Parts: sequence; C-alpha cells; structure tokens
Amino acid sequence: MAEVSGPPKAQSSNLLLRAAHALGSRKAATMTALGFSAGLPFALLTGTINAWFSAANVDLATIGVLSWIGLAYAFKFLWSPVVNMAPPFPFSRFGRRRGWILTCQCGIAASILVIASSDPSTGLAVMAIAAAAGAFASATQDISIDTWRIEVADETAPIDLLSAVYQFGYRVAAFIGGAGALFLADALPWNIVFGIGGLIMLLATAGALAAPEPVIDRAREATKAPASLASPHLRASVVLAVLAAWAWAAITLVAFMATAVASDPAPDAKGFTQTYGPLIVIATVIFPCALAAAIAHLPAGRTLLDRLHYPLRVTASTDRLYEAIVEPFVELMGRLKWAAVLVLAVILSYRLTDAVWGPFAFPFYLNELQYTKTEVAFASKTFGVVMLIAGVSIAAWAMIRVGRMASMITGAIAAAVTNLLYADLAVGSPGIDSFLTFTGLMSLGEGAGADPRMLRLMTAIAGENIAAGFAGAVFVAYLSSLSSRLHGAVQFAVFSSLTMLIGTLGRGALGDMIKTDGYANVFIMTMWIGGIAVIACALEWIRQSRLPPE
Repeated sequence: MAEVSGPPKAQSSNLLLRAAHALGSRKAATMTALGFSAGLPFALLTGTINAWFSAANVDLATIGVLSWIGLAYAFKFLWSPVVNMAPPFPFSRFGRRRGWILTCQCGIAASILVIASSDPSTGLAVMAIAAAAGAFASATQDISIDTWRIEVADETAPIDLLSAVYQFGYRVAAFIGGAGALFLADALPWNIVFGIGGLIMLLATAGALAAPEPVIDRAREATKAPASLASPHLRASVVLAVLAAWAWAAITLVAFMATAVASDPAPDAKGFTQTYGPLIVIATVIFPCALAAAIAHLPAGRTLLDRLHYPLRVTASTDRLYEAIVEPFVELMGRLKWAAVLVLAVILSYRLTDAVWGPFAFPFYLNELQYTKTEVAFASKTFGVVMLIAGVSIAAWAMIRVGRMASMITGAIAAAVTNLLYADLAVGSPGIDSFLTFTGLMSLGEGAGADPRMLRLMTAIAGENIAAGFAGAVFVAYLSSLSSRLHGAVQFAVFSSLTMLIGTLGRGALGDMIKTDGYANVFIMTMWIGGIAVIACALEWIRQSRLPPE
C-alpha cells in the first residue's frame, strides 16, 4: 500500500475517511458474514457438542477421544492445495473461491443436521462420523476463506481491515454457538438446538453468495515453481514420503476413534497415547522438519534421486503440494537452523494446557460442579468473553512496555498457574473463598444478590480467561515474528495448526486420568506441564537476545 503523504492531521483525516469507506464496502460486509460462518461450526462441533455428550452421560474417556475431531483444524494445511482446484459441480459455477466456500458450508450444515437428528445414547457413532465430517468441511472452509481474504484485499479493503472484521464475525458466531446454544438447551432439547444451528449455517451461505470472486492472474500463477529443489522428481519423492507418514498417522487415529466409539467399554486411551502419541508427533512434525532441514542444507542443484522419474501428471500435482507444505518448512529450517528445535518446542508447548483442557470444561462445570447450562453460559461464554478481551488488552500494553519475549514468559506462567484456580474449585473453593473475602468481593456480590457459587465460578473463569487472552495475544505476535514475508501465510497456518497437535492427542489420556485421579489432581498436573512452556520461552528469550540487531 502506498504511503499517505501530507501533514499529520491531513493524513489522519484521510486514513479515517478511507477506513470508514472500507468498512461500508461489499468486501468488508461479506468478510464479516464469512467470519460468522467460520466461527459457528467450530463452536458447535468442538465445544458445545461436548455439553450434549456430558448431559447424556457419555463416558469422559470417550468424550476425550471424540474431541480428536479437532485434528482436522490441526492438519488443514495438508489438503490446502485442493482448494486451488475447481470446486465440485454445481458449485463450480460460482467461481473457485466462492464455490469451495459454498461447498463447505453446505457440507457443514448437513453434518450439523445429521447430529441434530441423532441421539448420543443410541447413535453415538453416527454423531461422531457427522462431527468429524463437519470439522473437516469447516477446516476446509477456513482455508478457502483465508485465501479469499488474501486475494480480494486491495487499497480500498486492506488485509488488516478484512482480518479485523473477520474476527468480529467469528467471535459473534462463537458466542451464539457457545453461550447461545447453552441458553437454548436449558429450554429446548439438544436436537432442536443443533437443528437451529444447522439452519443458521444454511442462512450463512448468503455471505458467500454476496462475496465478489477474486480475479487471479492464472498465467502468472502457473509459472510459479518451488525454489529449494531443482528436480521435480525429488520434490515428488519428498512429498510422497511426507504424505505416507501423515496417512499412517491419520489411519491410526481414525481406527482408534472408531474402536473407541463402537466398543463397550472404551479401549485404553491413555495406553494408546503413550504408545502411539510420540510416533504420531514424529510422523506429522519431526519427520517433515527433518526432511526440510536436510533439503535446506543440500548443495545447490544437487539431486539425490535422479533415477526416479514420475509422470508429468504426478509431478504437476506434487509440485503444488511441495510448495504448500514442504517449502515453508524448508525456508524456516534454513533460516533458524538448529534453533528450529527450540522454536518448535515453544510452539508445541505454549498453549498446551488450554488445548488439553478444552473438551472437559463442560463436563466439569455441569456434572462435577452441578452448575446449570444457563449459569455456565453466562459465566463462561458471556462474562468469560469479556475477560478474554481484557487479557488481550493487557497483552498489548505489556508488549509495548516490557517486550514480546518477557510477555511470552508472563503468559506462559499465567496460563500454567491459573490451572490452580480450577483445582481449588474442584475441592470446594477454599482458596477462592479466601480471596473473595479478603478483597471484599464476596460481601459486595452478596449485597448485590449474587450467588456465592456463581462468584466462585466467575472468579476462576476470570483468572483463566485473562491468562488465556494474554497468552494468546502474545503468542500470535511471536508466531508472526517467525513467519517470513515470502511464506508468511502458510507458515502462520502451519504454526497455529501445530499448537493444537499435542494437546488434541493428549485429551484421550486426560479423560482416563480424570476418571481415576479426579479433576483437582489433573489440574495440578497440567499446571506442572505448563512449566515446559515457561522453560522453552526462557531459552528462546536467551537465543533471541544473542541475535545481531536487524
């Protein structure tokens, strides 16, 4: 974007006028609607459905295993090149971007409606399959929407503005799919609640129908070629090796999930995680990173597998996959070198406590603590959202005042320590009661007619959500600083996906541990696990402090 010249006041006035004009544009309006269509299925399929399972007394270990459908979001970069192909008929008539968005939206709506027509006590397997299909379609929609946003951005609708209104739409949808659904579920059956969600998802297609289709220079796009390996046959070999490793991981996970849903009693999720969890992490993360590191240090022009020759059709397809999946890893490994090990440790551990805990929030609130769905909806999904925003605001101030890495360590410590609030809540809230009494908040709340039980819950949620908002904001800033300009969008998607990987894999084992050890002991354990991120951030801060100034 060209810089605006002129006096400061004129510049500010001009920027405000341009911002106001952009906010009223067709692109901004449709971006808000697309953000809504992205946030709703994520809230319903990865959060709210667990409340339904909890109300139906589905086993906690099974809920933990079913939460692995969230891996669709963790691995969405794997099939991202698919959205560059023509959408299936009849959606192809709307263009490549809009066509894929509409395809996904209809798939998501169908999946939610199938869930709405099912019952956890008799059709848990059907619900699991529909939720997995919906999550896959939702993750694919995210890819399509992100690509649309990048391609339609211009001087009148800059990428920063489109990203902001996207977040607004996303948060509104998450509130409706979370708190709104819980409020409805107190008055209506869960089937009706999800049926309404499916119908809203169908109405959200209006955003894609109203969106302008990006205009892309196909000739220029077709001439792009991956840079790090000269041989298309070597590129194909690398891609096929990575795909084989990922396919094994996917088949292993899906097979275990199918067994867990169909078997009574459920298989040992803790044993599966301990045995296969490290192998899955190696196959999906360590192996491609090791390949990328080897490629990054190959002498220029060297090809190791010149004797392998693939058909042109194969190399044309694998080149797209190589550029989308492998090339960003190669650039990153070449730039970070051995420091990539430390960076990956930070990425994989920083949001671990949040990622592991997610699916068990509703069972903890509703079953263990016996709060009503309305109480949880207010405390977690209404009051909690305000606390998240407060945490983000504090993080913005902290990064200016003390710097990014100091804020990173603060966020890691806060995210770990606030697990103790939930441990205290699980044993009757003696610590929270002391805090409320000491600060006078208990007397103030009771004087205003507030239920002491709600005050305890809101205190725990306030602490945890402020920490989560703080840690999330500084983590996004850290990931953005790692991303190169050439591969920024892809690397950021890969980074954000990797943050979900270990946490999602650990949920099955966590469900078993809650059953055997209780919530309080598990919260104390997750607090200590959060210490891994604190140590990794401290080492990363030391590494960055030794880098030469840019």
